[in-house]
Amino acid sequence: MNVKIATAQYDISFLADWQAYQDKSRRWVADAAEQGAKILLFPEYASMELASLFGAAVYQSLSKQLEAMQTLHDAFLALFKELAQQYACLIQAGTFPVKQASGEYRNRAYLFFADGSIDYQDKLMMTRFENEHWFINSGTELKVFASPYGKLAINICYDSEFPILARQQAEAGAELILVPSCTDTLAGYHRVKIGCQARALENQCYVVQSCLVGLAPWSEAVDINIGASAIYTPVDRGFPDNGVLAVGELNAVQWVFADLSLGGGIATVREQGQVFNYRDWPLQYRAGMVG
Repeated sequence: MNVKIATAQYDISFLADWQAYQDKSRRWVADAAEQGAKILLFPEYASMELASLFGAAVYQSLSKQLEAMQTLHDAFLALFKELAQQYACLIQAGTFPVKQASGEYRNRAYLFFADGSIDYQDKLMMTRFENEHWFINSGTELKVFASPYGKLAINICYDSEFPILARQQAEAGAELILVPSCTDTLAGYHRVKIGCQARALENQCYVVQSCLVGLAPWSEAVDINIGASAIYTPVDRGFPDNGVLAVGELNAVQWVFADLSLGGGIATVREQGQVFNYRDWPLQYRAGMVG
């Protein structure tokens, strides 16, 4: 099945009020949908711009930012549920830090379906900043989602740098892995980029990265944001020789679009490719441990 995907290089903003956030979200979704996109991907922690609504006392405290944002959690869900239904598309709306009944927070990537249903993937591998400064906890479940376009999965930023996660999702049927990301250095951006390309190579699947861009000096969590969103593919016949189907301009504010061939295209390369990275994965374990 052919489907157009749009991955956002989304600019974090200082917002005047909730209405400004709604208007911005609606503009972004409408722009992608009107250009034919049926799958939309936003970056990790894009929702942190909502912390700008709560005043200077909140800006100075990471914990207060997280706490304040919980008052907008239900409105966030309602907004993107409405947009997915209105434009008959699948929206991965980046991530939102969600407080659990235990009091801990998880970095949650919600997936909004055109039929009004909602699902999510929690981040599993936490960065040093999340562990040591923000105290956001790891999720416990790795998922694969059924969609009208086939099975897909989500690796949240740092998750994409750990191959076993994507491998399990690929073996469970995922042909598309969405990677919402947020990185504050070029090195960080390239780490996630390299992880995405490696996951596409070894699993012979699509991996799509979305990047947060711009400056938010009022929040230590997302003060600097660097990246270029892209769609990565297997490196084999029928796909680009460099495995890059589309990539944005570094740090620009834009949608990046590409047409994906799910189902037949991925199955063909896995069955008839020049190499069999996906099929040959288990052969790695034949070799004994050195030393």
